[in-house]
Amino acid sequence: MSSFVHLHVHSEYSLLDGAARISDLVRRAAENGMKALALTDHGVMYGAVPFYKACVAEGIKPIIGCEAYLTAGSRKERGSRKDQPIYHLILLAKNETGYRNLMKLCSIGHLEGFHYKPRIDMDALAKHHEGIICLSACLGGEVPQHLLHGRTEEARRAALRYRDIFGEDFYLELQDHGLPEQKRVNPQLIELARELDVPLVATNDVHYLVREDASMQDVLICIGTGKTVEDEDRLQIQTDQLYLKSGEEMARLFPHVREALDNTLLIADKCSLELEFGRSILPEYRPLPEGQTAAEYLRTLCLEGLESRYSTTGLWDTEEGKRELLQRLDYELGVIGSMGFSDYFLIVWDFIAYAHRQGIVTGPGRGSSAGSLVAYVLRITNVDPIKYNLLFERFLNPERVTMPDIDIDFSDERRDEVIEYVADKYGSEHVAQIITFGTMAARAAVRDVGRALNVSYGEVDKAAKLIPNAHGINIRRAMEISDELKKLYEQSLKTREMLDMAMKVEGMPRHASTHAAGVVISRDPLTDAVPLQEGSERTALTQYPMEQLESIGLLKMDFLGLRTLSIIERSMRWIGEMTGSAPDFAQVPDNDPLTYEMLGSGDTTGVFQLESAGMRRVLKELKPSVFEDVISVVALYRPGPMEFIPNFIQAKHGTIQVDYPHDDLKPILADTYGIIVYQEQIMKIASLMAGFSLGEADLLRRAVSKKKREVLDRERSHFVEGSLKQGYTEEDANKVYDMIVRFADYGFPRAHAAAYAVLAFQTAYLKAHYPVQFMASMLTAVMGSHRKVAEYVVECRRMNIKVLPPDVNESGVLFTPVAVSAEDGQPAEGPGHIRFGLGAIKNVGTQAVENMMRVREEKPFESLLDFCRRIDLRVCNKRVIESLIQAGAFDSLPGHRAQLLSMLDETVDAAVKWRKEREDLQIQLFDFVETTNWEIEYPDIPPFSVSQQLEHERELLGLYLSGHPLDDFDEVLDEPGVERLMNLAEAADEAKVVVAGMVVSVKSITTKQGKAMAFMELEDQIERCEVVLFPEVWKRSSSYVGKGELLALRAKVQQQDEGFKLLAEEVLPLAGAPLAQMVKRNQAPAGGRSFAAGPGPSRRQGAPAGRPAPQAAAGDAAAPADAPARKEQGGGAPAPAKEQARRPTTAEQRVFVKITPEAENPDLLAKLKQLLQEHPGPVATVLFYEQSQKLLALSDNYRIKPSPEFFEMIENMLGKGTVRIK
Repeated sequence: MSSFVHLHVHSEYSLLDGAARISDLVRRAAENGMKALALTDHGVMYGAVPFYKACVAEGIKPIIGCEAYLTAGSRKERGSRKDQPIYHLILLAKNETGYRNLMKLCSIGHLEGFHYKPRIDMDALAKHHEGIICLSACLGGEVPQHLLHGRTEEARRAALRYRDIFGEDFYLELQDHGLPEQKRVNPQLIELARELDVPLVATNDVHYLVREDASMQDVLICIGTGKTVEDEDRLQIQTDQLYLKSGEEMARLFPHVREALDNTLLIADKCSLELEFGRSILPEYRPLPEGQTAAEYLRTLCLEGLESRYSTTGLWDTEEGKRELLQRLDYELGVIGSMGFSDYFLIVWDFIAYAHRQGIVTGPGRGSSAGSLVAYVLRITNVDPIKYNLLFERFLNPERVTMPDIDIDFSDERRDEVIEYVADKYGSEHVAQIITFGTMAARAAVRDVGRALNVSYGEVDKAAKLIPNAHGINIRRAMEISDELKKLYEQSLKTREMLDMAMKVEGMPRHASTHAAGVVISRDPLTDAVPLQEGSERTALTQYPMEQLESIGLLKMDFLGLRTLSIIERSMRWIGEMTGSAPDFAQVPDNDPLTYEMLGSGDTTGVFQLESAGMRRVLKELKPSVFEDVISVVALYRPGPMEFIPNFIQAKHGTIQVDYPHDDLKPILADTYGIIVYQEQIMKIASLMAGFSLGEADLLRRAVSKKKREVLDRERSHFVEGSLKQGYTEEDANKVYDMIVRFADYGFPRAHAAAYAVLAFQTAYLKAHYPVQFMASMLTAVMGSHRKVAEYVVECRRMNIKVLPPDVNESGVLFTPVAVSAEDGQPAEGPGHIRFGLGAIKNVGTQAVENMMRVREEKPFESLLDFCRRIDLRVCNKRVIESLIQAGAFDSLPGHRAQLLSMLDETVDAAVKWRKEREDLQIQLFDFVETTNWEIEYPDIPPFSVSQQLEHERELLGLYLSGHPLDDFDEVLDEPGVERLMNLAEAADEAKVVVAGMVVSVKSITTKQGKAMAFMELEDQIERCEVVLFPEVWKRSSSYVGKGELLALRAKVQQQDEGFKLLAEEVLPLAGAPLAQMVKRNQAPAGGRSFAAGPGPSRRQGAPAGRPAPQAAAGDAAAPADAPARKEQGGGAPAPAKEQARRPTTAEQRVFVKITPEAENPDLLAKLKQLLQEHPGPVATVLFYEQSQKLLALSDNYRIKPSPEFFEMIENMLGKGTVRIK
């Protein structure tokens, strides 16, 4: 047994500083014979639970601690680090009280004192010191810092303060890493300890496992600070001694202070902390109605909900039906109550009810919770477990008590509102979101380490891309399966050094973030069980991740944001606005013919869970006709069970006979044509044949899915024995058990499939019945992804929905549905249009769009000049306006895109000048039109060519909105066997395909053998991909492969981690290409693979429909401008006829009023304003400022009726000769 214990230790959870994994630290301490080990990460307790468990597993005592940051002043003050230095302090938990206080102090530092670091102060330390041992820390501690800078008296006072708080549990800490500062400070610390009778303790500031790992810490620090190891100004640790030394090594460092070594054992003996795992600390619902328990109130709510849900169904009409419902409800409530989960259900019911009151859409359910009648009648879920034959025991098994897990889907745009409600109701000290750690996966580790070691980007990128981006593949495994990576490692010293270091840091936590869904609600203040830190907005964040919270008994709930619900919510709102009422899905029959017709045609782009190319092929083959088919296809279309899809389809259409392992199983397997699709079917089979309770059947399901031989054999005996008692033969029992084992891996929770099928059906229904509103909502949901926008725009065209270009006067932030009026040449009930959202244009932010929308409420923009005058140029700057012009958002105003861009600078300058004039206090008195002695004239230049215009649209909108050269070939490209590029992501590796596209770029190279080959980038209306043309192919096709050319290709798909590329086998000009023959040549036996694993032909999409014509003529030549040149005076655009008749023209009379310098005062101009308003008439008024020579045309509010009397009144006010009419 070692005579030393390490009490100052940092793990990988001292993020990007600690270079030792907890498991390695604990194992090495045990190997060195140490009876205990402490963990003291910087300002956090992230690793406390796994550290505790690792120590217990190794048979050594865990000492949980933290290296805290202490501010010299108040933690609530935010001064400079010079004025308020931050010191280090080691805190160790002696017992449970100390552990709780340590969590509180750690939380205080983050929630109340965070400024550079999570700081505590002496007040917090004094309040929460009980049960804590305090060490004075490294050179960064307060006492060493004072001594280092010659402040002996301050050091003495500081030590006395700590002693006053901690008494005999305060120790002065000695460290010796060979640093000169430590050599100076240590003798003073020893002297101070003897003077004040404060015990000493020896520590090593452990940051890594062995001395050789010093370079690993160096690299981690470089990663964290964005430096390289070659940067001279980086943070550098001037020692390699921060490793887990043996007791003997420590004894050699401190032979003169043996008590400092002995005290490490004494401290370890003082510490005795036992954490309890496996318990449940369930939250309590409040407030309960007076006189009722949680179980009683839950039953009351359930009985009300039961009648509400079922009073309009046939079940409620008979006594037997009511009795069955009440028996199921009582059974579930009994299980829930016996497990102590009544409060849990009430809490979930409460925040779901809040969401519904606020109009926040919630999902129909997720996971096994949809099998609960209690959840259904409380409206937590929206899938009827009676109608769809769902099992409660799959959710809560009375024979295996586990924490309930109800995952709730909310509209992703409003999820945070529900979390805020829960935090407000139960108090921020009881509610927190959950931390998660981003780790350095294989590729990321290589890239991070490569940057830190200053390896060239090319070398780093080459090595990283050779590592498969697959789950479970680490760098070492990648080198085993990639000869090229292994070769790089062996031939390049730089690459070897990089990969060796990357293997060391691989898997370490890199940063902390907020879990996407997890929320924890506690009965007691959270800091009694877990340390907290600052989270997003109003909610704190736990320092323990989800699995650790569950192990200490805290209950987590998943508040998931689901985009589909936002799509439904937005669609329903628009439907209501445009038609007067939105559909009520509770009243929509699940056998709607139009919806199933659309599903059967595979037109499911945008439909939840059903939009992939493979799924569309399955739907076209399956032709679903009942809701049960939708549930089945959601469950089957996954790796594994996909192999049963062809049998399922053939059985549905009666082309094969359905075989059942036993006739008694037909009622259970009839809906899935003899195939075990759902986990619940396994449970029902075990219950029917072996006489298992459904709880026992669930245990069987869990057991056989693990595929352990001893477990399988044990459960087989159990199943067969039970089946024999039920009257089945041993042969039948073994046959069915073998079937269960085969399908156990593939089985899907039916409750989850049913819930997702509900969303699939709802989105399909909306697309079938309200296509414009639904597709506008879909486009809005994917505004951040240009590729998805392009995909859905093409789908709109296929559906004959015109996607109108963005327009500064018509577009909002989002894509919006536009009703078709009779004036458009279509009946009012036509499909309608969708207006492109300004928020989807690159470089155009929401703030700029909202400003435009506010300004145009007064009146539409009439020209670019008018736009620039009225808009806030701080949020809508030149870059924004340039993007709007190039995207076509000004196409409805005077001037084509090239003209507007050429005059943008001048127009903005003119608008700024106009604003400065308006800021004149005198001018502000009048509602003026514009100064009339300057104008904007557009140059006589041609519009952009078609290719230029389309390239701008592609860059800013993510697609070619005006058109695409491939549009003329849509009918040809819809031929069977011709694939769209967007579908190739799902193609099998090495699948042979025929595709078409336009060449974006092409680059030829010479191989080592001296042969020419090429790489080109090909695109269609949606997708781009790389194409490799090997020497033979390039030789045959180089004469017609060039930028902008339209080509047909026969190629092989090569799937890669970052996407797919094509290896061309045949390249021809698209015009006249024999596509059918190319498809046939692919089908000839030549070692190629089929397109994809899914059955049936590929679904085509992309037919042209309703597209706005480009401004320029076809081809690459520029079309002529509409006019030789345009002049813009003020508004610029022709005004409506009625308004134009009232505005001054060169032939119309106007009254000119001269403002002399003497008249330029507010009082006089206010009187003039009043006089003009008292004589309304038809003639426009213009002010002429004599001193500045400005003309100011006043608005129609100041049109007057000229008369000699009126002129006399003006001259009496402003002087003779100050008014004339002309």
